[in-house]
Amino acid sequence: MVTKEALYSDLREVLFKHRSLIEPKPLRSGSDYLPASGKVVGFEELELLLMASADLWLTAGRFSDEFEEKFPKFWGSRKCLLVNSGSSANLLAFATLTSPKLKDATLKRDDEFITTACGFPTTVAPAVQYGMKPIFVDVDIATHNAAVDDILEAITPKTKLIMIAHALGNPFRADKLVKVCQEKGIWLVEDCCDALGAKIEGKHVGTFGALATCSFYPAHHMTMGEGGAVLVNNAQLGKLATSFRDWGRDCWCPPGTSDTCGARFDWKMGELPKGYDHKYIYSHLGYNLKLTDFQAAVGLAQLERLPKFIERRRENFTFLKKELTRLGLEEYFTLPEATEGTEASWFGFFLCGRGQGSEFRNKVVRYLEENKIGTRLLFGGNLTKQPAFEGVSYAVHSHLKNTDKIMEEGFWIGIWPGLSEDNLSYMAEKLSEAVKA
Repeated sequence: MVTKEALYSDLREVLFKHRSLIEPKPLRSGSDYLPASGKVVGFEELELLLMASADLWLTAGRFSDEFEEKFPKFWGSRKCLLVNSGSSANLLAFATLTSPKLKDATLKRDDEFITTACGFPTTVAPAVQYGMKPIFVDVDIATHNAAVDDILEAITPKTKLIMIAHALGNPFRADKLVKVCQEKGIWLVEDCCDALGAKIEGKHVGTFGALATCSFYPAHHMTMGEGGAVLVNNAQLGKLATSFRDWGRDCWCPPGTSDTCGARFDWKMGELPKGYDHKYIYSHLGYNLKLTDFQAAVGLAQLERLPKFIERRRENFTFLKKELTRLGLEEYFTLPEATEGTEASWFGFFLCGRGQGSEFRNKVVRYLEENKIGTRLLFGGNLTKQPAFEGVSYAVHSHLKNTDKIMEEGFWIGIWPGLSEDNLSYMAEKLSEAVKA
């Protein structure tokens, strides 16, 4: 009889024999399209993916358990919960804070939360959908982040949450908000979906807030295809987040496991009869946000590569900035700067025009795309201008002048690990051509 071990061995042998077909090929400047973001995967990812397939365990299993154990150690967090996307991670982090079990600290409808309008909509959407009121603060052009002073000035007695993303891998100073949040009873949630590996004063982002979120979409620092995670830094929140992720049930047994509490048929909760099966008692209105072991297996291989991915992104950022400076493009664009006291883990290279307007930006972007260079805008630009925000109740602290400028004149290009220095030099030359034409 063929054992699983023999099957794994045969699969590895076949994969290794054809490894050259699996490994990624270098991108050729001028002939290949140079995406603004992308994944680097190869033999190791496919090997673990096939191992997971051979297990025929179609939901979260041993690979998920291993990832949830290893990933928090990279960050220095207490706990990690895998979910099916970064947007689901934002939803789960927010939903956790609505648990009635948090008593006076529970987020309530009509509470206010502070965030930025310059970013990705699913950082903001869960709280808005719940009925909280967003208070938008402006951002700095060069760092793309909100200043701590603006965030603190926006706090009112109704503020119960600060939920902001570290923009394009460049941290906002979450460390300077922690004490104020604790004193005023405000939850701090860090959206780290674009910022794996970024640090503030030597400490990883994602470890300052009570909760933090990550994304493993192919565009991000590491990938599972789809996937995300919630990092838990508050001991009380781990069980609550697990409940919301796993249908809202009160039971903490993993799928396929029963009676770890030893009292499965002894509970009395709500108005249910005593002894109602604890696996079917629900303490929250939750979701099913779990991913599969196939995704987690790919994630484990990517986790081994992650330190090199982060290093390469920083190297590419530094190289491209030197090239653009050499070509005199600071005359046309504000170039990105790391927030003071931080070490960015760059997601993209952001450029913002110096008052030329949106038509100039659009022409530059078209020229780059025509020359097979991928471009992206800074996500939603100004979220308050988006159709989805028609009818949404919100307030603006002071103004959103820089947010509007980024919406009209900003865009970013790639520095992901699949791009070589030759690719980056080509991108810089074409950008120079575009603005000087």
